[in-house]
Order: sequence, then structure tokens, then C-alpha cells
Amino acid sequence: MIIADASLVLVAETLGHGRILSTDRRDFHTYLWKNTKPFENLLR
Repeated sequence: MIIADASLVLVAETLGHGRILSTDRRDFHTYLWKNTKPFENLLR
């Protein structure tokens, strides 16, 4: 995980939802929100 990915993960968890907006589609399939659910990338 690079710093840009980590910041998106932190902001999404702080806001209380697993929705992110990232052009990096591949990596966010492997990250889990609250260690249980995959993130929902709004830029599908």
C-alpha cells in the first residue's frame, strides 16, 4: 500500500463508509474496509 492508497482508506474509514474514488482499480479490490468488506470504487 502506498501513501495515496493509505490516505483514501483512512478517509473512508473516518467518514464511516467504504466508498472511494480512485483510478487505481486493481489495488482496491484487495483492500478491505473495516477488515471485512471490499471498498466500493465509484470510478468503475
